[in-house]
Amino acid sequence: MDLVSALKTFLRVAETGSFSAAAADLGLTQPAVSRQVSALEAHFNSRLLHRTTNALALTAEGERMIPMALRVIEAVDALGDKTCPEGATVSGKVRLSMPAPLGLYMSDRLPALLKAHPKLVVELIWREEPSDLVGDGIDLEVRLGDVGNSSLICRRIGWTTAFLVAAPEYLERRGVPRTPQEIQGHDCICYNRGGNGRSWHFSNGSDEIAVRIIPRLITNNPVAVHHAALAGSGLAILSHILAGSDIEAGRFVNVMRDFPPVRLPINVVYASRRNLPLRARTVLDFLIEAIREDALMTTTEVSTCGGNG
Repeated sequence: MDLVSALKTFLRVAETGSFSAAAADLGLTQPAVSRQVSALEAHFNSRLLHRTTNALALTAEGERMIPMALRVIEAVDALGDKTCPEGATVSGKVRLSMPAPLGLYMSDRLPALLKAHPKLVVELIWREEPSDLVGDGIDLEVRLGDVGNSSLICRRIGWTTAFLVAAPEYLERRGVPRTPQEIQGHDCICYNRGGNGRSWHFSNGSDEIAVRIIPRLITNNPVAVHHAALAGSGLAILSHILAGSDIEAGRFVNVMRDFPPVRLPINVVYASRRNLPLRARTVLDFLIEAIREDALMTTTEVSTCGGNG
């Protein structure tokens, strides 16, 4: 039995909750996955999974096995990265999570990365709120704003740029706000990310101005905000990724230019590990370069932030 392969198979079964799903992810047959897990149980003389006809569940021993298995795999991956020759093949799957606007931005650029590394697989997950990285099996996650979890490694790779926008027909009907205080009389479309969408924050160049809003429409998806604003439903704060082309085409008006929305740091976080596998490092480097290509997200340097840095 290849112990490392068996541990990787066990972890994928634990993450997916299914032999068949793990087999599909790993490119194996379901019987092969089952045999590897059974061999692992025999090796450690412990039952790691409860098996029923309808579901799988971790035993107490299986729960204890997960962090130890992760450490073993990380150590082996790190050893391989340090000893592999220059130009070694990047292979395997990287699960990458990020908010929808950045997901759209990266979707246009990922084909070049995949073409350069034919054995690399990227699973791109759009998620507006933070994940449980280990529990959800996420390798890398892009988060906006401060990262409070000190157990995570955090790399700050850029800054957001957003605009306060509205469709011209809405502004003709309701007027154009000139200051943050004037927003309170308008219909607002609220992007409720992480339960913190009822206040909008603007900058006058030196200070932050918070405005409490009473939204007419609330959604947890910025793409829905974009569509509603285009339809003339009200004011919205949108990423330049979503709103930029509409502003240029005249479908949106960039409102209140002297008080732009406050910029948020763009961070990449990953579980607190001594070394990232080569496949994850490759995707992380890709993210950094992709952000640098856009002047509205560029920062002067890539730095650590919060966490263990």
